[in-house]
Amino acid sequence: MENQIEEIKSKVDIVEFIGGFVTLKKAGRNFKAVCPFHQEKSPSFVISPDRGIWHCFGACGEGGDVIKFLMKWENITFIEALKELAKKTGVKLTLNKISFEDKTWEKKEKYLGMNQLASEFFQYILNKTDFGKKASEYLKSRLLNKAIIDKFGLGYSPSSWDSLKLFLKKKKYEEEEMFENGLIVKSERGTYYDRFRGRLMFPLSDSRNNVLGFSGRILEGSEKEAKYVNTPETPIYHKRECLFGINLALEEIKKQKNVYIVEGELDMITPYQHGYSNFVAIKGTALTNEQLKLLKRYTDKITLMMDADVAGIESIKRGIDEAEKYDFEIRVVTIDYAKDPDEAINKDPEKFKKLITKPIPIYDFLIDVAQKKYPEDTAFAKKKIGEELIPMIEKINNPIVRTFYIKKIAEILEVSENTVENLIGQLKRKKFQQSLNKIKYNKPIEDNRELMIDKYVLSIMFQSSDPNKIYHNIIEILKPEYFLNPSYQKIGRLFFEEIQKQEKININIFGKKLPDELRPIFDEIYLYASADHTLANESLDRLAFEIKKHYFKREIKKILSEEETEDKKKQLVEISKNLKEVEKTLISL
Repeated sequence: MENQIEEIKSKVDIVEFIGGFVTLKKAGRNFKAVCPFHQEKSPSFVISPDRGIWHCFGACGEGGDVIKFLMKWENITFIEALKELAKKTGVKLTLNKISFEDKTWEKKEKYLGMNQLASEFFQYILNKTDFGKKASEYLKSRLLNKAIIDKFGLGYSPSSWDSLKLFLKKKKYEEEEMFENGLIVKSERGTYYDRFRGRLMFPLSDSRNNVLGFSGRILEGSEKEAKYVNTPETPIYHKRECLFGINLALEEIKKQKNVYIVEGELDMITPYQHGYSNFVAIKGTALTNEQLKLLKRYTDKITLMMDADVAGIESIKRGIDEAEKYDFEIRVVTIDYAKDPDEAINKDPEKFKKLITKPIPIYDFLIDVAQKKYPEDTAFAKKKIGEELIPMIEKINNPIVRTFYIKKIAEILEVSENTVENLIGQLKRKKFQQSLNKIKYNKPIEDNRELMIDKYVLSIMFQSSDPNKIYHNIIEILKPEYFLNPSYQKIGRLFFEEIQKQEKININIFGKKLPDELRPIFDEIYLYASADHTLANESLDRLAFEIKKHYFKREIKKILSEEETEDKKKQLVEISKNLKEVEKTLISL
């Protein structure tokens, strides 16, 4: 198993692989990017092609190898990521249960199997029983043919309290498992009953065709009942990650290099039936970071077909924040002759065809919305338009696109471009001040500086193409015990010992020989010097002497906190003398 993992990793070019998801820039021997796992503007995400590792030195602090990246990117288990990379590299993977156990994967596999059976149950009720006739008639009234109903695995949940529960019990699933998987509900009395009853069922699948959950639409019943009931958050279903129809649309999305995003299942299914295969639907109106991460694998273009009401426009604005982070080209299609894509395509297919070929850039759409909202030719209306548009333009990362819209807004507001730029600058300064007010320092700044220097000096040594040369330059200055963190001391000691044994050290072999608990720390230190920080402007010798200075100060503090003895007095004199010499050296450097 271990050999297979190493074989898979050796066959994946980590820079090429991660570069397929995020934009990378060269940074010496390494590469940098804006971290895809948290929001930031300065690149703190560093990749080493030599060692096949990555680490974020920003807020999330995540790191690992190509397997860990795929796990994080797609929120999948280790085994799932391993299987995908094995398929990509052509490695025949054999999983030995005795040698490798992944409880999360085992549970996920079990719950996916449960959902697949539930989906087949709902389809059987729809297609093979009298209970499903009303649902079949409803689908015909929505002009959906049998082939498309089968393609999407649509089904029907009968108006029964326990039909699905009893079916799954026969398949050896426990009630607690069904409950955790969102298929049944627990009453106040502690009894269980089916979540979905008397509803048209839409399976919610991922890009690998796994059924993660369900959405059930009511056909008849009390007005108090929700129109849709969805699977709650479960170990395998997360609403923020779900894109309805992605399993059927992804190939066409890659081919067309564009995806149309709509708000409901039928708004995705109906266009698909008419040959528009690059549509997906979101649950609700909010386009999430997780959904955008998934789409970024297949396209750089997004076309939104949201409702043009207040809620729809607000969701479009929220989508900009996330989409700008991934450098998407975002466009909008507005339907002016029907309430949604499903109705529009059935009402006038030709008009729909023409409409979707003429999307407008999202910022032009929002400018148009603001102008319609404040149509008066007054200073007050211009001020309101500016207040709506400036925050959106401030978020544009691309300087060419930003300059274009600064000019356009200046013309609309009848002011100079400098005025618009000044307003953007004021907003940036205000946001920066607000972010400063939120910062909390958990450690003293001095400690942060010490740890930064320790990591930086070690990182330079580890990354050097000739570590022996660097080592011999600073060996007279530093000793492993000078480092503040005990883990750094251990790694430093092992490194110093290793480099004394041989003329040229193989850093990859050295990393693999480290104890398991030190490897992730070593990986983080190794990449640290490639992250953006001010230490790059300081000489290595000076930083080494500063480490020594901090060490002597800590030793003095320690001695002063202990009981006074003659030996302690002598030690204090000696260390104080050494500290003065180091401080003199630092002044001269």
